[in-house]
Parts: sequence; C-alpha cells; structure tokens
Amino acid sequence: MDWSKIKTIFILTFLILDVYLFYQFIKIRNDNKYEFATEATFEDKLKADEIKYVELPKTPAKEQYISAKPKIFSKEDLDKLKGQMAYLKDATTIEAAFTKPVQLSSKLSVNEVTSFLRENILYGDHYQFFSKNDKKGTITFYQQYENKEFYKDISGTVTLNISKDNRITSYEQTYLIGLDRMATNEEVLPPLNAIETLHQKGLLKAKSKITNIELGYSTLVQLAASQVLTPTWRVVVNDKEDLFVNAFEGQVINFNSDENKAVE
Repeated sequence: MDWSKIKTIFILTFLILDVYLFYQFIKIRNDNKYEFATEATFEDKLKADEIKYVELPKTPAKEQYISAKPKIFSKEDLDKLKGQMAYLKDATTIEAAFTKPVQLSSKLSVNEVTSFLRENILYGDHYQFFSKNDKKGTITFYQQYENKEFYKDISGTVTLNISKDNRITSYEQTYLIGLDRMATNEEVLPPLNAIETLHQKGLLKAKSKITNIELGYSTLVQLAASQVLTPTWRVVVNDKEDLFVNAFEGQVINFNSDENKAVE
C-alpha cells in the first residue's frame, strides 16, 4: 500500500473520530441544558405564583430514625414540683395547677415562657417553644433532641394553660426517655424538594411566603410502650400555617389522620 493511501485512511479515521467526539460533546451539552432547565422549572413555577421563601437551611447528607419510649412518672417526680397541685392523669401524664398563677407580660416573649418552663417543670430545658393558641388559651412546647423539635408528639409535650388576663394557671406534661438513634442512615430530602412536594399538592397558595423551614422529627410508628421518629421538614407559611413533609420519604404528613394516632 503506498503512502498516499495510508495518509487518506488516517485522515478519514480522524475525521470520523472528530465527528463522533463532536456528537458526544453536543449530546452532553444538551443533556446538561435539559437538567438545568428541569431544576429551574420549579423555581420558575414559584416565581409565576409569586411564592417567596427565606434562605434555605443547610441539609445534612444523611440522618437516622430515633427510637424512644414514654416516661412513667412516679410520686417522687410529683414531690419535686413546688408551688403546684400536681397529680398523675395517667402513668405517663402529669397535670398540675399553680397555687399562685404566674403573670406573663402583655406581649408574648418566647424567652420568658422558656425560662418559666426551665424553672418550674420537670426536664423543662428539654422542651422547645412551638406555638401560642389565643382561642384555646394555650402555649405548646415540644420535646427536642440535639436541638431538633419533636413535632406534634403527644408523648413529649408540655401544654401551658393561660387565663384571659395572661396568667399561667396550669399545665399538662408528657416526656420521652430512652432516646436512641437507629443504625440505618438515610438520605435527607433537600428543603427545596420538600417545598416542591407541598406545591404539587396544592398546599402553597399564590402570593404566599415561606417564613421558616427547619428540620425536626415526627412520629412514624407509635405503640403504647414505644415509638419511632423520622426526620421531618416543618415549613411555616405566612408565619401562621405549619406544613410537614417526611424528610426521608417525601410525603406530606397529616397529623389529623388515623396513621398518626397511637395504637395498642
């Protein structure tokens, strides 16, 4: 074979290789454009609906389920409470009334009621403020673990009862013990994906604003003697509505459903 033919074969070979590499480059570039467009689509939808949100928290790559069990209170526990008439509503629930109701300032201060809890209630520093309900006259605290709150957990709650003249008159308390991380690590759903889930379900109205989003826990399985908690996104809309998304599975959590009631 003469040199000119060999040269022609090499030129054709390199041309074919160049065409192939160019095709792969175009394909990768188009794929990347498609991925970017897909990611941007949801933010475009939020913009179109005029839905705004605060800066999103940094997400741990992985989290774990938590196991716990309700504390069985004793007479010795009640004896530690001063200035209160306390009794056991049942083995896991304390009900108490203050002999002298405690006056709160006219404007609710979270620090004020948090300090009160720490000074007057068993394990008071293990609870975190959740909400105040003016209609019911209550202030609700939920137990926390490693600075993450146990949302809507009936087994780890303090409910303060407030009179019309803004005095703390009584309370009800439950408490979880034996808190332990379970072995399995699971990937955590990013907060924007949690917002997207709520948007897809029609739970975010146009022109609303997400004023807070934070990671806590909620009950996945509740038995009479134990429970399992799962990482959960709490999304606060317009500073008044709380929405919850399972941070592992991505489902919206409805705390009024039968699935969230205790089973024997």
